[in-house]
Amino acid sequence: MRKIFFNMTKIKDFYNKYLAGRNKYWVFGIAFVVFTFLIGDMNLINRYRYDKKIKALEKEIELCRQEIERSRKKLKELRTDREGLERFAREEYFMKKQDEDIFIIEE
Repeated sequence: MRKIFFNMTKIKDFYNKYLAGRNKYWVFGIAFVVFTFLIGDMNLINRYRYDKKIKALEKEIELCRQEIERSRKKLKELRTDREGLERFAREEYFMKKQDEDIFIIEE
Protein backbone atom coordinates (compact mmCIF):
# COMPACT_ATOMS: atom_id res chain seq x y z
CA MET A 1 0.00 0.00 0.00
CA ARG A 2 1.34 3.44 -0.96
CA LYS A 3 1.76 6.17 1.57
CA ILE A 4 -0.28 9.19 0.68
CA PHE A 5 1.37 11.63 3.06
CA PHE A 6 4.91 12.94 2.82
CA ASN A 7 7.19 11.96 5.59
CA MET A 8 9.30 14.56 7.36
CA THR A 9 12.57 13.56 5.74
CA LYS A 10 11.25 14.37 2.26
CA ILE A 11 10.16 17.80 3.43
CA LYS A 12 13.54 18.44 5.04
CA ASP A 13 15.35 17.26 1.90
CA PHE A 14 13.25 19.59 -0.25
CA TYR A 15 13.96 22.48 2.10
CA ASN A 16 17.69 21.82 2.20
CA LYS A 17 17.93 21.37 -1.57
CA TYR A 18 15.84 24.33 -2.76
CA LEU A 19 15.09 26.75 0.06
CA ALA A 20 17.94 26.68 2.58
CA GLY A 21 20.15 29.20 0.78
CA ARG A 22 17.32 31.61 0.09
CA ASN A 23 16.10 34.41 2.25
CA LYS A 24 12.99 33.11 4.03
CA TYR A 25 11.19 36.45 3.61
CA TRP A 26 11.59 36.31 -0.17
CA VAL A 27 10.35 32.72 -0.25
CA PHE A 28 7.36 33.61 1.91
CA GLY A 29 6.65 36.72 -0.19
CA ILE A 30 6.74 34.80 -3.46
CA ALA A 31 4.57 32.04 -2.01
CA PHE A 32 2.10 34.67 -0.77
CA VAL A 33 1.93 36.37 -4.19
CA VAL A 34 1.50 33.04 -5.99
CA PHE A 35 -1.25 31.97 -3.61
CA THR A 36 -3.01 35.32 -3.74
CA PHE A 37 -3.00 35.85 -7.50
CA LEU A 38 -2.98 32.35 -8.91
CA ILE A 39 -4.33 29.84 -6.42
CA GLY A 40 -6.77 31.67 -4.15
CA ASP A 41 -10.51 31.98 -4.59
CA MET A 42 -10.26 35.39 -6.30
CA ASN A 43 -7.33 34.59 -8.58
CA LEU A 44 -6.57 36.45 -11.80
CA ILE A 45 -8.35 33.95 -14.04
CA ASN A 46 -11.59 34.16 -12.05
CA ARG A 47 -11.35 37.95 -11.91
CA TYR A 48 -11.00 38.06 -15.70
CA ARG A 49 -14.05 35.81 -16.09
CA TYR A 50 -16.08 37.91 -13.66
CA ASP A 51 -15.10 41.14 -15.40
CA LYS A 52 -16.08 39.66 -18.76
CA LYS A 53 -19.43 38.55 -17.36
CA ILE A 54 -20.03 41.97 -15.78
CA LYS A 55 -19.37 43.70 -19.11
CA ALA A 56 -21.77 41.35 -20.90
CA LEU A 57 -24.46 42.00 -18.28
CA GLU A 58 -23.93 45.76 -18.52
CA LYS A 59 -24.44 45.55 -22.30
CA GLU A 60 -27.61 43.55 -21.72
CA ILE A 61 -28.84 46.16 -19.24
CA GLU A 62 -28.21 48.91 -21.79
CA LEU A 63 -30.14 46.99 -24.47
CA CYS A 64 -33.03 46.50 -22.04
CA ARG A 65 -33.04 50.21 -21.22
CA GLN A 66 -33.17 51.06 -24.93
CA GLU A 67 -36.04 48.61 -25.41
CA ILE A 68 -37.90 50.14 -22.47
CA GLU A 69 -37.44 53.62 -23.96
CA ARG A 70 -38.78 52.45 -27.34
CA SER A 71 -41.76 50.83 -25.62
CA ARG A 72 -42.49 53.99 -23.64
CA LYS A 73 -42.42 56.09 -26.81
CA LYS A 74 -44.73 53.65 -28.58
CA LEU A 75 -47.10 53.58 -25.60
CA LYS A 76 -47.18 57.37 -25.48
CA GLU A 77 -47.90 57.44 -29.21
CA LEU A 78 -50.71 54.90 -28.84
CA ARG A 79 -52.28 56.82 -25.96
CA THR A 80 -52.27 60.15 -27.81
CA ASP A 81 -52.85 59.23 -31.47
CA ARG A 82 -56.21 57.60 -32.21
CA GLU A 83 -55.32 56.73 -35.81
CA GLY A 84 -52.05 55.18 -34.67
CA LEU A 85 -53.89 53.09 -32.11
CA GLU A 86 -56.33 51.88 -34.76
CA ARG A 87 -53.47 51.05 -37.16
CA PHE A 88 -51.62 49.16 -34.39
CA ALA A 89 -54.73 47.14 -33.49
CA ARG A 90 -55.34 46.24 -37.13
CA GLU A 91 -51.72 45.22 -37.82
CA GLU A 92 -50.89 43.39 -34.62
CA TYR A 93 -54.21 41.88 -33.55
CA PHE A 94 -56.00 41.70 -36.92
CA MET A 95 -58.95 43.70 -35.60
CA LYS A 96 -61.49 45.06 -38.06
CA LYS A 97 -64.54 47.22 -38.31
CA GLN A 98 -67.91 45.49 -38.50
CA ASP A 99 -68.43 46.02 -42.21
CA GLU A 100 -64.90 44.95 -43.27
CA ASP A 101 -63.45 41.63 -44.36
CA ILE A 102 -59.80 40.77 -43.66
CA PHE A 103 -57.69 38.47 -45.78
CA ILE A 104 -54.44 37.23 -44.23
CA ILE A 105 -51.82 36.19 -46.76
CA GLU A 106 -48.95 34.12 -45.39
CA GLU A 107 -45.82 33.54 -47.40
